[in-house]
Amino acid sequence: MSVINELASSLNRRDEIPNQELAAKIASSKNKQAVAELIEGLQSKSKDIQNDCIKVLYEIGVIDPKLIADFAPVFLDLLKHKNNRLQWGGMTALDTIALENPEFIYESIPLILDAVSKGSVITMDGAVNIFIKLCGIPEFSENAFVVLIELIQKSPTNQLPMYAERAMPIVTSENKMRFVMVLSSRLNEIEKESKRKRVEKVVQKVQK
Repeated sequence: MSVINELASSLNRRDEIPNQELAAKIASSKNKQAVAELIEGLQSKSKDIQNDCIKVLYEIGVIDPKLIADFAPVFLDLLKHKNNRLQWGGMTALDTIALENPEFIYESIPLILDAVSKGSVITMDGAVNIFIKLCGIPEFSENAFVVLIELIQKSPTNQLPMYAERAMPIVTSENKMRFVMVLSSRLNEIEKESKRKRVEKVVQKVQK
């Protein structure tokens, strides 16, 4: 049976459970044919099928990134898609495979940043995650950190605490001063006290 028939929209479901279950099934069986069919489904005339296919693909990536890593160019192309769900879904998929194909991701930085400048907050979330992962790879860490800190500098205040917390593990003695300066410079922008305290906590931990 075609995996398209198992998508949420094909089952007339409005929730994501069928897609998540399908992703788990495909990942556990390492069904490459099913992955290829989902990739083909991204070109469907049905927007619902497109949306379900990218959801299943990046959920597979969370479980077993190797299964979808070869399709990195496809996900990169989605960053320019008019369907916003495919656009940020493509970024999310790239995030799941960043450690499987870091060279390709690194070479794609200009396209990733272009998508961030035009995309949604979810697109930026995925990009920040990608650059945090690249920061953990020695040959890419220096340039990746420069990009990451720029994203944190201009990120929405609502996202700032989450970005700061996620980035904390890749902060080093060499870059921590810059990291602390950027976070400290934005503290006054954060109106919600709980969010401001989260950022302050990160600053304190990094400075220890």
